[in-house]
Amino acid sequence: MSRLENRTALVTGASRGIGRGIALRLAQDGAVVAVNYTNNEAAAKETVALIEEAGGRAFTVQASLGEAGAVEKLLDGVRAGLTELTGSATLDILINNAAATGFAGAGPSSVTEEILDNCYAINAKAPFLLIQKALELIPDGGHIVNISSGVTHAAFPIQIAYAMSKAALEQITLHMAPVLAPRNITINTVAPGITNNGDPVFDNPEAVEQMSALSAFKRVGEVSEVADIVAFVASDEARWITGSFVDATGGTLLG
Repeated sequence: MSRLENRTALVTGASRGIGRGIALRLAQDGAVVAVNYTNNEAAAKETVALIEEAGGRAFTVQASLGEAGAVEKLLDGVRAGLTELTGSATLDILINNAAATGFAGAGPSSVTEEILDNCYAINAKAPFLLIQKALELIPDGGHIVNISSGVTHAAFPIQIAYAMSKAALEQITLHMAPVLAPRNITINTVAPGITNNGDPVFDNPEAVEQMSALSAFKRVGEVSEVADIVAFVASDEARWITGSFVDATGGTLLG
């Protein structure tokens, strides 16, 4: 039996990059996956197609997390999609992956109120509300994984707004863990480092060499490597782990 057979999962921001990799891996392990996206419907449908080609089941759900009413819209779509595919709206696994990331270069002096509001709305507020409202769908023994970043544990001033908001996400993990434990629901943080997510920068050998130097393994990470870690934390094999920060940076934080 596959690790996640007869399980269901929601992965936010799953149309590309790490989110897509996580969705593919959870489906490979047997889960029915709700693929959330913001604007790129074609990319989300491609994620679903890749899952179906491999023999899995998935469906897309559009919701622009961070906007008013987006969490409710997302969960309505998840309920409908899961009911259609499985006959039940039960959600076993929630992966909070969607993030506002486009502020590299905005150091402390150039961070605006708008940037802060956007980062916190998508990276912290939306995951909190999604957990809060999804708990009625998550059964006892479910799993929640928040995708953070290694920048919360190292100094990268040009990513200060992003790092601040991801640090808030990690606090959600920490403080929700004892609240969810009586229901045997685990909640953990997985923090990737520099990962080849398909961004054009990874086509630049000089840039890749510089990024590789930060890792203990002297290379950049691959999406599949992060997805493998998330799949473990989202499974019953990790049932004795909760409230944890899982360093998935390839040793970038070793100093």
